[in-house]
Amino acid sequence: MGLLDTPVEQRAPIREDAGGVFRVGATRVRLDTVVTAYNNGCSPEVILRKYPSLQLAEIHAVIAYYLGHRQEVDEYIEERERIAEEVRQRCEERYPSAGLREKLLARRASQR
Repeated sequence: MGLLDTPVEQRAPIREDAGGVFRVGATRVRLDTVVTAYNNGCSPEVILRKYPSLQLAEIHAVIAYYLGHRQEVDEYIEERERIAEEVRQRCEERYPSAGLREKLLARRASQR
């Protein structure tokens, strides 16, 4: 079997970390970070400038994987966003931010 016969998903530099987050290559850059940048109109070269720990070939491979598996990747991203929103809501319930700015400003004023 030659390189061109290898399915793209086997060549995409995507790994799942212990928390269930998909990362690109050996970096901490998330799959959704690259896909979101791409969907916002960033070229692979611009993505590379934003995330210099990536390699250009990795970015191209991730985009190719995304284009071939758009529904699955979009569902993964939606799930990650849902989880993040749940965490934000729990934090807000536990540590309400209402009036926080005023409290911090008052504390700063009293320290002067």
